[in-house]
Amino acid sequence: MSRIGKKPVDLPSGVEAKVSGQTIEVKGPKGTRSFTATDDVTLTVNDGAVSVEPRGKSKRARQQWGMSRTMVRNLVTGVSDGFKKELAINGVGYRAQIQGNILKLSLGYSHEVNFEVPDGVTVTAPKQTQVIVEGIDQQLVGQVAANIREWRKPEPYKGKGIKYVDEYIFRKEGKKK
Repeated sequence: MSRIGKKPVDLPSGVEAKVSGQTIEVKGPKGTRSFTATDDVTLTVNDGAVSVEPRGKSKRARQQWGMSRTMVRNLVTGVSDGFKKELAINGVGYRAQIQGNILKLSLGYSHEVNFEVPDGVTVTAPKQTQVIVEGIDQQLVGQVAANIREWRKPEPYKGKGIKYVDEYIFRKEGKKK
């Protein structure tokens, strides 16, 4: 039995869900998202909650049960609260600024890095050393943040680079004379 799959996903006020076949569509104040589940699970909406049940007792049905419930919960969280990743930029002369739909990063290269922000995600730079990625799709928010971080990963000696705010960088000791 899936401990995660057994729990129904509660719909907060202002969020409504509609099931048609294997597709669930969730509408909320931040937008609309949909998810198509596999044929191994059954989706039902009742009493302000979405429940996911496996069809049969096969191993694949049990695997899809918990995963489908988590995907539905991510849809509900995305359209009601949204997802957010914060990045911190450390290093002398390293900075970020947003111009229209392009994030301009100065990361110690001989040129500026122009990162084009995809649709469905908003990127802001409240300070020159801080970048915030927000959106209703958890996977897209995480991927955009990872793509920005990829330009200059934090190094272990001085900690220079782009890191997540809650990320711990294991620091190494430098050479000794």
